[in-house]
Amino acid sequence: MAFALLILSVIFFAMNMGGSGIAPSFGAVYGARLISHRRAALLFTFFLTLGAATVGSRVVKTLSSGIIPKALFSHDVALIIIFSAAVSLFLANFLKIPQSTSWVTVAATFGAAVYFKSLNVANTLRMVSLWVVLPAIAFVLTIYFFRIIYPPSLKNLWFYEKVHLWKKPIRILALISSCYVAFAIGANNVANAVGPLAGSNLIDPFWGLLIIAPLFGLGGWLIKDRTMKTIGREIVPLGLITSTLVSFITATLLLVASILGFPQSLVQLNALAIMAIGTIKHEHVLALREKATQKMLLIWLIAPLFSGALSFILLRIFKG
Repeated sequence: MAFALLILSVIFFAMNMGGSGIAPSFGAVYGARLISHRRAALLFTFFLTLGAATVGSRVVKTLSSGIIPKALFSHDVALIIIFSAAVSLFLANFLKIPQSTSWVTVAATFGAAVYFKSLNVANTLRMVSLWVVLPAIAFVLTIYFFRIIYPPSLKNLWFYEKVHLWKKPIRILALISSCYVAFAIGANNVANAVGPLAGSNLIDPFWGLLIIAPLFGLGGWLIKDRTMKTIGREIVPLGLITSTLVSFITATLLLVASILGFPQSLVQLNALAIMAIGTIKHEHVLALREKATQKMLLIWLIAPLFSGALSFILLRIFKG
């Protein structure tokens, strides 16, 4: 029964992660009306699986043994961690807010570490530091590069002349950048579902990544366009150039975290980059006052706390 519940929880978790992850990868081009939801889900599935199979094992290692000792990862512990993270992510998706799969997964694992009184403090501090530093870098880089092309002036007139002449190549580049983001998600976020399974020796990391990755795509298709609308249209609508810029910056930073072996939040990277665009356009005050933005920031705070607390409480009930 416990094994069956674990498998069901993994499937549920992976599909919800796909529903949340498709927003920061294709939300920008969807907001710019460059692609339908169905095609976005297909491309998302393919490139996410490719990223998981080629780069994802580094993050799996951290989540399976880098926060709490692998010896403590029984099947029951893996079930509780995945269940707690899945419930938190489901609530965020239900509220139409893209949430970090890494935040809720690490928070649930942290709750287990607190229960067992066995936490790898050094790795945890490195992860939390990256959660702060990388979104800040995304914000700064986006401002730096976007200021080169906006607002229009004599200095960047050449750029707008090229944009007018190369509309089709720019659209293709925007779609390529979204696929690049999906690849980066596969390299990092699929490990959130595989890590606890690998930690409890239920599955080999590589095969776990390859099997679970397509479930992300299924979730991205079933969730439909809820979270993509929130990121791409309700907070700061993006055009062709800005969507491409945001995608390349956030995907590159996520791949850096994957190579280092740490789970990282693409949702926060993407949202901070989009907010940087709004800042340059003098929309930062308006964006912060929007109900969608306020709701998003609140859920970002509550969901990880809920995930960690739920994991700790369930361990107290069933293990204590």
